[in-house]
Parts: sequence; structure tokens; C-alpha cells
Amino acid sequence: MIDLKLIREKPDYVRQAIATLQVTAPIDEILDLDEQRRNLLSQVEALRARRNEVSKEIGRLRGGPGTEGLKEEMRQVGEQIKALDEQVKEVEERLRRALLEVPNLPHASVPVGKDESENVVVRTEGEPRQFDFQPLPHWDLGPMLDIIDFERGVKMSGTRFYILKGLGARLQRALIAWMLDLHVQQHGYTEIYPPFMVREECLWVDGKLPKFRDNVYHDAEEDFWWIGTAETPLTNLHRDEILPADKLPLNYVAYSACFRREKMSAGRDVRGIKRGHQFDKVEMYKFTTPESSYDELEKMVGHAEDVARLLGIPHRVVLMCTGDLGFVAAKKYDVEMWAPGCQEWLEVSSISNCEDFQARRGNIRFRRERGAKPEYVHTLNGSGLALPRTLIAVMENYQQADGSIVVPEVLRPYMGGIEVIR
Repeated sequence: MIDLKLIREKPDYVRQAIATLQVTAPIDEILDLDEQRRNLLSQVEALRARRNEVSKEIGRLRGGPGTEGLKEEMRQVGEQIKALDEQVKEVEERLRRALLEVPNLPHASVPVGKDESENVVVRTEGEPRQFDFQPLPHWDLGPMLDIIDFERGVKMSGTRFYILKGLGARLQRALIAWMLDLHVQQHGYTEIYPPFMVREECLWVDGKLPKFRDNVYHDAEEDFWWIGTAETPLTNLHRDEILPADKLPLNYVAYSACFRREKMSAGRDVRGIKRGHQFDKVEMYKFTTPESSYDELEKMVGHAEDVARLLGIPHRVVLMCTGDLGFVAAKKYDVEMWAPGCQEWLEVSSISNCEDFQARRGNIRFRRERGAKPEYVHTLNGSGLALPRTLIAVMENYQQADGSIVVPEVLRPYMGGIEVIR
């Protein structure tokens, strides 16, 4: 969440920033509730001061004339304080809920735009391969090679499900293992194997709730929510902790299965394996000091690009405009790989600096030195990379005229030395 003090002191600035996101937020309600809360607290403070005065007066009278009247006043003041405390609690809860509906504010370097059509391509690296045959999309390649089975996936689980089979399953597993090793061994991340189900509080902390409630699978009987990304458990790794400054940045990487209802993408990308209810992802995550977070953001983008570079697949970096920024990010880049069969750029990573937005929700702080006041950390997240789109890019870029797929050199040790999928 954003700082209540900022809303109180610069409400017009906050309203204007939110308007560029093409969304609305209950700023007027927050200001009204904040004023109510402060007025109630002022009344409580005055009554408590009066109670202290009366208590001293009763002590001075020692049971003399007027004592009973003062005791009755004490009783009435106590009841008033109790009633006001209940009002304060109710108003504070309404205020907290309203603040949770306010999106993060865009960083000054984010271009203003209405939607994804106004995103900015920062750079493109690598030349698309020139084929001497018509490249096939993965939804044709996969069944031809018997490495993707759409029919049996749908038979078991319905639309947007599929089976990876044989060397298709092994290729995806190889990508995951190689990406984890790359980030740990060359980029300095610590590997985490997180739970794939979390308590509801975790989704409030990372910002999935309340906005994306309809897109999250959960168990109605027990408080289990299936994660849509490893960002959720990684954000909560240090919830309610104070971290030492000399340990920052903390760099984590995690593989997880991910589960999403995909209600927001109904009717989109219905062919192939680009968009499903269940998918795999390798996620990078950072906890940093505020002054270093934007340098770390650029590093993280570079780490995602390294995956594309080492796979030898053309990619581009896109800076999101305000209208396509999302709920929690102050600044966000996408890394996209070229897929010649689909004839489109596939988003394989979104890398975001959330500044202290998630840290405020999760009470995640750091202390610069002994005795110093704790400050909120900045949190960053980014795919490193997402499957199955990386798998799609490999299949389509490395296909040959006979329908076989050459295994990228970096993946061959993870494929038991297999060089070609036939």
C-alpha cells in the first residue's frame, strides 16, 4: 500500500498519478476516514486526560465531599472511552481496507499511456532466423513429434490443459533446471523451494488481493490459496521481520507450478500452450534498500535477458506505460522472445520494482545500524523465465525442415546429451 501520509498531504498528486493508470481508487473515502479517525482519537485523548485529572482529584479528596460525584463522572468517562475505542477500531479497519484498494503510484520515469499500445520498446537484441521453409507453430510441431498431447489434457481437465510427453516434458524440465543453475551460479541468487499453497494473508501482502480474487484458485474448506506465481511466497518470506542493512540485497530464485483461472484473458490465446490454468515458472526476487532498488531493477532485467541470449533467441525489452503497469509495480519491464511459428513476440518475463508497496503490506523493514529507526525495504520481482512460453520459443526457433527440433547447446547436458528431438 502507499503511505497514508502522502495521500493526506498531497491528495491531488495522488489522484493525478492514479488517473494515469486508467483506474480509480477510493481517495476521497480514505481522506474522510482518516479525518474521522483523527477526530475520534482526539476525543479519546481529551477524555483520558480528563480521567487522569479526576483520578488525581479523587486521591486528593480521600473520600471527602464531592468524591462520589467524581467517581460517577469517572464511570461515565470510562464508558465514553470504551465506546469511542470501538468506533476507532471500526474506522481504522475501514481505512485499512480502503488503502488496500489503492494501486502503487508510477515512478517518474514511466511513460504516460492509456494501454499496452503505448508501451515503449527499449531495445531489441538478436536477428530473427531466416528459414528456407515455412516455420510451423508449436501447436503443429508438438503433436507431430508426439511431445505435446492436447486431446488427453483436455479429456482429463478441460480447456487450457495439455500434456507434455517424452522429450517435450524433458525439455521443459531441462529449461527449469538450467535456468535455476544459471541464476544461482552466475547471478548470485539463493534457490528457494516454496509452498505452492499459501494462507490468504500472503495474497494481501503481495497485492493479489483484493483486486485479483476472481483469478485465484482456493480451497473453500481450508485457508489454502494456490499461488499464481512464486512471487507470492517469496514476498512473504520475510513478512514482519527487520532485516540488517548489510544483508541487502537479498536475492532469491524459485521454481514453482503456477495456477490461474485466466478469467481476465477469456477468448485470448486459445491455441497451443501459451496460456493455461497451470504452468511452470522460475521466479527471481529481491529485497533491497530504497536507494539501490532501481539499479537492482536494471540488473534483474539483464538476468532475464541472459536466458534469451544464452538460448540464442531474439528478444526485446519493453517498458510498460502507466496504463499497462498493473496494481503493484512502480516501474515494469517485459522481456519478450520472438516466436517465428506463432509470428509474435511472447512475453517470457515481467520485471517490476514495487518500491515499498508490498513491504508496507507485509511490514518488511530493515535497520541501517544498531538503534536506527527501521525503514521499509523495496521489493522487486521478475520471471527468470516463464514456461511454457520459453519452451514455445525454443521449439519454434530451433525447428528444422523435417519437423525435428535442435536442442540448444546450453540445454544438452540437462537432456542427457540429446542434440535433436525427432
